[in-house]
Amino acid sequence: MSDFTERGSAPAPGRPAWHRLGRSVVSADSYGLVLLLVTVTYVVSVSVTETWAAPIVLTGQLATVRLTLRTSRARRGLRIVAGVMLCLAAVVAVAGFFAHSPGGQLGAIFIACCLLYLFAPFCVVRHLMRRPAIDTEALLGAITAYLLIGMFFAFAYKAAGELGSVPFFGPAGNGSLSQDLFFSFVTMTTVGYGNLVPAANPGQTFAVLEALTGQLFLIAAVGKIISILPSRRGRRSRS
Repeated sequence: MSDFTERGSAPAPGRPAWHRLGRSVVSADSYGLVLLLVTVTYVVSVSVTETWAAPIVLTGQLATVRLTLRTSRARRGLRIVAGVMLCLAAVVAVAGFFAHSPGGQLGAIFIACCLLYLFAPFCVVRHLMRRPAIDTEALLGAITAYLLIGMFFAFAYKAAGELGSVPFFGPAGNGSLSQDLFFSFVTMTTVGYGNLVPAANPGQTFAVLEALTGQLFLIAAVGKIISILPSRRGRRSRS
């Protein structure tokens, strides 16, 4: 019982769920805070459309990923790379704020975001797989990883549009970051409204890959929860 409690896998007796959830949100080592920041960066990304503010928005996203890597106990080398990228992005963001013309510098920040959003979900899943049982933290971490996957594909669509020979959405153009995020999560949840459609490869291939990844992640996450719940009940009964 003592080992189970020390690992933080069992909730403290007498405390309501909302209280434990509130504590996880304000803790620097909790996925609750990471999930909150991921949600905030998404809202800011789809709300701020001015070109001069794009480096600042992307810097905020890099900071969120940096916290994600810290919380998920990512390898030290990866966290150092994320820190360096964050510092460089902050410098470019400040320069773009005053110059109002980030230009090609924006592409460098975008590539950094894309790479870090690729590694972050793997680090979270790797950390969650090492947890002895499913608790509030594990559930928050799984949701965080799911959202990070959607963010990564949004950046991948943005890259395909910028580097491709044809507009990503065909007649609709390459689309804004807001549209890429919308299309990404619509695709990952397999809703498929059809108002935005990739015109050619590699966008079409990315869309299929994201749909499959999103569904497989949900199945794997649910399978993890189901496989661990019996052992958790057994430990509770023995305590």
